[in-house]
Amino acid sequence: MGGRVYGADHEDAGPRPGRIYGELVGGPLDGLLLDVTGRTERELRTGVELPTEIGSHGHGGRSLYVLRAAGERWLDWVVDMR
Repeated sequence: MGGRVYGADHEDAGPRPGRIYGELVGGPLDGLLLDVTGRTERELRTGVELPTEIGSHGHGGRSLYVLRAAGERWLDWVVDMR
């Protein structure tokens, strides 16, 4: 799996061996990978709030992503919030 990892240093933003990643789909973080190592499926199905300044609320905003379905690796954008 290639691509940039959400929250990673820009100079070394690729995925790391031994980690588990989900792909963010839609919204302001579309296409980024999220390190989900150690997160439960229940947590991912409930939703993960990710701080981002590029969402509709700018500085201090967050985007909510939820796991699409059990056993899948995609997290779909739901909403931007403060």
